Amino acid sequence: MIKLVIIDFDDTLCLTEKACFEMENHVAQNMGFPPMTRVAHIQNWGKPLEEAILERVPGIDTEIFMAEIEKIMPELMRSGKLDVISDINFRTLDKLRKLGYKIAILTSRTVMEVKHLLDEKHPLTAKIDAFYHKGNTEYRKPDPRVYDRALLHFNLKPQDAVYIGDNLSDAESAKNAGLHFIALLESELRSKENFKSVKVDYFANKFSDIVDYIIKN
Repeated sequence: MIKLVIIDFDDTLCLTEKACFEMENHVAQNMGFPPMTRVAHIQNWGKPLEEAILERVPGIDTEIFMAEIEKIMPELMRSGKLDVISDINFRTLDKLRKLGYKIAILTSRTVMEVKHLLDEKHPLTAKIDAFYHKGNTEYRKPDPRVYDRALLHFNLKPQDAVYIGDNLSDAESAKNAGLHFIALLESELRSKENFKSVKVDYFANKFSDIVDYIIKN
């Protein structure tokens, strides 16, 4: 029986790809590089940004790039252009908590990319029980050991947890670890066809749809 709900952040809890594409392009162009295409951005979307940007913009200095990203992120968030979690998704988290489920976020983002989400004043803080990111986890998706810390913390077995994500590496890591896996298609960046190599337990067209599968399992 599912007791722990682990959720990816980007394009799962929050639709972020387009905003991140625009932010990364802005910084890269200011550094003197030609604009990347949206296709190139989507192609490796889901990888840690420090790794992905080298494929999207060959030759870029990742240290300078990440420092520039850190500078502009606060303003983008204040203006409502980045990391805006919808009201319906917040209500879905509330519903799961009222039903007694533990909730955790697991993302490939760095500490710099999530520090605003970890702020005790952020509305997400009161709705989750744990937040796992590149700064406090040893492994990265698609390594199935990426869930070890969460399972240990909540003293649960893999079959007691579900991971909700939006790409193949999410699915591979979850299923190889023995977790349930829900593929979220809300971003429309991927379809069921993208997951044909992995046994997905449930396809959700929008985030709020995950509740139906969770309460039945």
